[in-house]
Amino acid sequence: MGIFTINLPDVGEGIAEAELTEWNVRIGDQVNEDDVLGTVMTDKAAVEVPSSVSGKVAWLCGEPGDTIAIGARFVEIEVEGTGNAKAGEKPAETRVEESAPEPATKPQRDASRTREPAKPPARSASPSAPRGGHERSAPLAPGAKPLASPSVRQHARDAGIDLRRVSGSGPGGRILHEDIEAFADDGPGSGRSRAPKTGSREVKVIGMRRRIAEKMAQSWSRIPHITIVEEIDVTALEDLRTALNTEHAAKRGKLTLLPFVMRAIVAAVKEQPALNACYDDDAGVIEQFDGVHIGIATQTPSGLTVPVVRHAEARSLWESAAEMARLAEAARYGKASRDELYGSTISITSLGPLGAIATTPIINHPEVAIVGVNKMAVRPMWDGQRFQPRKMMNISCSFDHRVIDGWDAAVFVQKLKSLIETPALLFIED
Repeated sequence: MGIFTINLPDVGEGIAEAELTEWNVRIGDQVNEDDVLGTVMTDKAAVEVPSSVSGKVAWLCGEPGDTIAIGARFVEIEVEGTGNAKAGEKPAETRVEESAPEPATKPQRDASRTREPAKPPARSASPSAPRGGHERSAPLAPGAKPLASPSVRQHARDAGIDLRRVSGSGPGGRILHEDIEAFADDGPGSGRSRAPKTGSREVKVIGMRRRIAEKMAQSWSRIPHITIVEEIDVTALEDLRTALNTEHAAKRGKLTLLPFVMRAIVAAVKEQPALNACYDDDAGVIEQFDGVHIGIATQTPSGLTVPVVRHAEARSLWESAAEMARLAEAARYGKASRDELYGSTISITSLGPLGAIATTPIINHPEVAIVGVNKMAVRPMWDGQRFQPRKMMNISCSFDHRVIDGWDAAVFVQKLKSLIETPALLFIED
C-alpha cells in the first residue's frame, strides 16, 4: 500500500489561495476516481475538487473556513501500489485514523494567514447535532433537488429515506451522514417523545455567506443610497405575456415578468447612459458602458449570487428568458463560472410572489443603480369614474447618490413605468 497526495489545483483565476468550504468525504471513506473530495471557494465561485485515484481517505488538510494555498497538500489517499509520495518523505503528521480520539485541545492559528494542514473535526457523537455549527435547512418541497454527496445519497437509499424530507446541517443546507442518522432516529413515525430544546450554537461564517457579508458591508458603507418606489399598472403587460406564452411557450419557452423588465431597462438606459455604469470611487472615475450587462440576483442554497445576462441590448425576450434560466440553474447548483458572476453594469432583484409591497435594494457595488421588483397584486384603482380591478406592482429602485441626482433617478423610474405600463413601446426599434 502507498500514499497518493492530491494537491489543491490551480483553478485558473490567477489566485494564490482558496477557502475550504466543505468536505464531501471523511477519513476512512473509500473513494473512486472522479469522486468529489471537497469544495473550495474563490471570490464567489465554488470549485469542487475531484479525486484523481481510487482508495481510502487517510488525511484531510483542514476544516471548513480554513484558507488553503494553491498547490498545497489537500487530501492523502491510501492506494494500491507505491502512490506518489517521494522516497523518504514522511506522511503528514496530522494524518490520523478515523477511530483515533480527538485531542483535548486544538492549537490556535492566525486566521489572517494561510492555514497549515490540520485534522478535520471528529464526527459528532450525537447524530442530531449539526456538524460545524451550521443551522439546519428546512425539508424540501416535492420535486426539489436536495444537496448531498453521492455517499450520503447512497446512505439514504440504503436506509429507505427520502432526502427531500431531511433537514441538512452542512454548509448551505447540504445533507450530511449525521442528518440521515438523526432522521432515522427522530423522524416521523419514530414514536419518540420530544424534549424542549434549550441549546444554542455558534455558526461560523464561511464561504458564500462570508463573501455576501463582505459585499453587503462594502456596498452599504461606501454608497449613499437613494431609493424611489413607484406603483405600476402591469395589467396590459400581463395580458400580453399570457398571450405570448399561449402562442409560443411550447417552442420558445415560457416568459416570466423579468425579461420584460430587462427590456425596459435597456430602453431606459439608452436615454440615460449614466445609469448603466460603474463607479470606481478609489480612482474617482465613472465608466459608462454601451453594452447592457444585467445582473440577476438569484437565491441559491449557499446564499445570494448575481449571475450576469450579458448584452441584454442584443437579446430578444425569449433569448433573455433562456439565458436567465440557464444562469439561475448554474448558480443554484454551484456550476456558474467566475465570468458568469462578474461584469454586470446594472442589476435586478426580485423576491417574486414572496415579495413585499416595497423593498430597499442594496446596490451591487461598483454599479450605480439596481431595480427591485416587488409583489404583484390585484388592487381597486380609480379610473376617473369608478374603481376597476387592476394588476398592480411596485418597483423599488436604488441609486448611488454620489453620482446620480434625485431628478435623474426619478426620470429613470418614470421611464420604466411608462415602458412597462405600455408594453408595445418595448418593441419599438429606434
